[in-house]
Amino acid sequence: MTESTGKPGWGALLSGRKRRALAPIPNGVDENIPAGIRLAGAWSWRLVAIGAAIAVFLFIVVQLRLIVIPLLVAVLVSSLLVPLVAFLVRHKWPKGIAVALSLLGTLAVLGGLITLAATQIADGTTGLSTRLAASYAGLKDFLLASPLHLTEPQINDYLQQAWTAIQADSQVFVSGALSVGSSLGHLLTGLLLTLFSLLFILIDGAGIWAWIVRIFPRRARAAVAGAGAAGWETLGNFAKVQILVASIDAVGIGVGAALLGVPLAVPIGVLVFLGSFIPIVGAVATGAVAVVIALLFNSWPIALAMLGVVLLVQQIEGHVLQPLIMGTAVKVHPLGVVLVVAAGSLLAGIPGALFAVPIAAVLNVMINFIHRGTWRAVPADTAPAISSPLWQTVPQSRPGFRPNESAAHE
Repeated sequence: MTESTGKPGWGALLSGRKRRALAPIPNGVDENIPAGIRLAGAWSWRLVAIGAAIAVFLFIVVQLRLIVIPLLVAVLVSSLLVPLVAFLVRHKWPKGIAVALSLLGTLAVLGGLITLAATQIADGTTGLSTRLAASYAGLKDFLLASPLHLTEPQINDYLQQAWTAIQADSQVFVSGALSVGSSLGHLLTGLLLTLFSLLFILIDGAGIWAWIVRIFPRRARAAVAGAGAAGWETLGNFAKVQILVASIDAVGIGVGAALLGVPLAVPIGVLVFLGSFIPIVGAVATGAVAVVIALLFNSWPIALAMLGVVLLVQQIEGHVLQPLIMGTAVKVHPLGVVLVVAAGSLLAGIPGALFAVPIAAVLNVMINFIHRGTWRAVPADTAPAISSPLWQTVPQSRPGFRPNESAAHE
């Protein structure tokens, strides 16, 4: 207001006119729509846009699955090996030797498990055909003498129907495995990509992450860097805890199969160990294989006892290991674990079931970190310096360019 007249000044008049100019012009339609409907409409088109973006992203991932899946495997394995490499480097090991030892040790463990399972299968198949024929004859005699009053043609027809159903359902799992590599060439390519990616993550994972962070605007770098660190910690916890849970499941079911005299106990244990990397669902599916083997090669009382062992192990996992260990590490409710595993298996088969839980856990932690807003107190540009000599091989856009100087010129 002016001192002489007490009337509004020019600034107030101009700001009032600007507000009136920016105000929506009544059109006779929006005024008649309830506020709740307008709010729901505003949310709806935003959710549709987000859903469309996610659908396009998933479509691109599916198209590039031969590259994305090996990269995800490398990231998951590196979450275990990066702390090991850091531990060796802290104890005065050269980094090259530490990386090589970690890689060779991982390959030796995987090769040892596969060799052990293959050797046990080869040694245990002797006489299995005779035991299978005897078990089949005993099961048929039991059904013929049972109160069900089944005839032999009915039993043969039911068995044929069951075999047909198994073949049809198995295509779901086979298709997921074939999506990773539909040929030997695809499989070898995926293996080489996994090893190559794992090698460079172990050598210069920090530099790669620093480069990714610098892609984002300066204001977002603190949030991206902090969320990435939180997600990486969660991924490492998931991998370590999942190995512990898988080992307990494998030892429990494998030892139970050996004590009951079920053949192929060691391959069953290895199968349960590998299957347990799909939380909750994997151990149940592989444990069912042990029950079927016991039913085929032993007898139905042994199969029932094997089922009891599998259920006991699953109860220990569900009521002790998952709440106390996995729940703390992953921070995802068991119902959420089951739902994301089901969604991942429907979308991408076996790879989707394998990566569903770690992806959900990492996204959950990263979103919660950004939502808390603690990163706002961190300086805007928090991207670490890129100091690895590997980055000297990147083509330079101008004379004297250095990766560490990119932020200084922004």
